[in-house]
Amino acid sequence: MCGDGLGVVEDGAVAAVGDRIVYAGPASGAPDAGETIDCEGRWITPGLIDCHTHLVHAGNRAREFEMRLEGASYEAIARAGGGIVSTMKATRAADEDELIAASLPRLDALLREGVTTVEIKSGYGLTLAHERKMLRAARALGERRDVRVVTTLLGAHAVPPEYDYRPEGFLDADGYVDVVCETMIPELASLSDAVDVFCEGIGFSRAQTDRIFTAAAANGLPVKLHAEQLSNLGGAALAAQHHALSADHLEHLDAAGVAAMATSGTVAVLLPGAFYFMRETQLPPIAALREAGVPIAIATDCNPGTSPLTSLLLALSMGATLFRLTVEECLAGVTRNAARALGLSDEIGTLETGKACDLAIWDVDSPAELVYRIGFNPLHARVMGGV
Repeated sequence: MCGDGLGVVEDGAVAAVGDRIVYAGPASGAPDAGETIDCEGRWITPGLIDCHTHLVHAGNRAREFEMRLEGASYEAIARAGGGIVSTMKATRAADEDELIAASLPRLDALLREGVTTVEIKSGYGLTLAHERKMLRAARALGERRDVRVVTTLLGAHAVPPEYDYRPEGFLDADGYVDVVCETMIPELASLSDAVDVFCEGIGFSRAQTDRIFTAAAANGLPVKLHAEQLSNLGGAALAAQHHALSADHLEHLDAAGVAAMATSGTVAVLLPGAFYFMRETQLPPIAALREAGVPIAIATDCNPGTSPLTSLLLALSMGATLFRLTVEECLAGVTRNAARALGLSDEIGTLETGKACDLAIWDVDSPAELVYRIGFNPLHARVMGGV
């Protein structure tokens, strides 16, 4: 898969020296190799990329799931002390080793489906020490398993309880943003590959997001944004102004946001697991994104509250069924466009000379089968860095 379309090559070959691809194309043109592995007609794709997860956390929110089934809204649960703050309490109580142990099964589930790169956000610590702990745990997962881990600082995921003065009618979100901008980002820049913000009515305002993005740039970090999931605050357009790598969710994205993203090249990361789990009805503006040429990626959004999903293959099926994405859009969404959403287009996402030899080898009759099947894993082998 390279360039436009799926880039299908019948009777193809991939050659690598060390961890780099040196040839990808028809087998008839492949260079002589010291060792040859016959894939026996199986399909080879780039290793899959899950470009939006909250994989590191402690605890679960099964009770909140029950509450939603009983009629409570996501916002009502959050305002009653549930939601992100609930997971924050469990995550703060866990030490780094406990977080790693809790997260490894979730990571392993992704790897078994051909994932070779995974983005992991912080955001359940909400203090300098606990956000550092989460980022360290995420980096440690990349050492415990043969996988590329990309870390994102999401200190602005929610306002923690110590800044919540609602009995007096005051929520000091600006005071917490000061900490994120002046302490958290500078102190944790070396552990972070990007900075993210939850820009929503129950999260952070457009003005607060702008401040955080400016602080990220001052510390040499690219940005991305949780935008337009529950409402339209114009977050995607703001992200585009800051040349964000991606804007994610986007159910309430408007025409101005689409146009801004198209101009900046910001990737639209769609998260059908959250859409499904929260029983949303407002679809992302897929047709407008297509028409504007905005790259579309798909991710699991693995998190304990709104998308407890550890199957990127199921996310592909959901993207096709719920959002009516094509097979080409789905597969590009977990390969080349997912790489772009992480700022790694030069390294991964397509089978091209010079890129990392990260592969997934599949027992399927056609690429469409990866999107069509539900609850079936046809992975034959996963190759990371040529091994």
